[in-house]
Parts: sequence; C-alpha cells; structure tokens
Amino acid sequence: MTRFALGVLAYLVPTFILGFIWHLVLFEHAYKALAVYRTDVIIPFGFLSMLIQAMIFAWIYDRIFARQDNAFWLRALSYAVLGAALSWSFTTLAVAAKNVMTSVPDYILIETGFTFVQWIMVGPLTALSLQQSARGVEEIGVAG
Repeated sequence: MTRFALGVLAYLVPTFILGFIWHLVLFEHAYKALAVYRTDVIIPFGFLSMLIQAMIFAWIYDRIFARQDNAFWLRALSYAVLGAALSWSFTTLAVAAKNVMTSVPDYILIETGFTFVQWIMVGPLTALSLQQSARGVEEIGVAG
C-alpha cells in the first residue's frame, strides 16, 4: 500500500468510526434535540465526503508537513491544528450558519468537541503514516 493511501486511511478510518459512534450512538439524543440532521442519515454520502476530505488532507500533510525537519510531534500537532481549524470551519461554523437547529450554541459546543477528538487521533496517525523516512519512527520511540 502506498504512503498516500496510508495517509488517506489515517484520516478516513478514525473519522468514520468516531463520526458514527459520536453522532449516531453517544450523542444521538443531543443531535435529535438539536433537530439539525435528517432522520434517515445517508451514510454513503457521509463516507464519500470523508473520503474526499481524507485525500485532500493527506495531500496537504504530504506537501507541507512531511517535508519539515521538525520533530514528529511538532509536525503532528501543527497539522492537527490546521486540520482542526479547517474542519471546524466547514463542519461546525458553516452548518451552524445555514442550517435550522434548536440551539446554535449547543451545536457549536458538541461539534467542537467532535472536531477536537477527531484531530487528536488524525494528527498523529497521519504523521506516522506519511513519514518521509525511518528517522521519524526513531523519533517517536517505535524503532527497536
């Protein structure tokens, strides 16, 4: 599997699993109370959206962050901050701006939590999957 495909999976897998559990299990009642989502969620559309995002975010990491000579955790953190800010702008602010819901502040709070948890996972996983060399593995203490 190519490095790029691993980078795509580093975003896609945790985001899909977390998104499903967060929105449809853990906080299902909160989202129903917000009345912001349709009752018959179209999961394939959500998956396709995440796949497109995964390809773009993997490309961004590979072109900008993987080439930096910073420590692994600094690259992962920088990428996570940028990714979280972008994600938050189109999954939280844009939705709150144009969708009808019972409470904009509650929606912003719950979606900000989701974005934070998402990027805590995605940042390091992407950095790990798109490392330029074995040097990065040694930096995080994975090498023997």
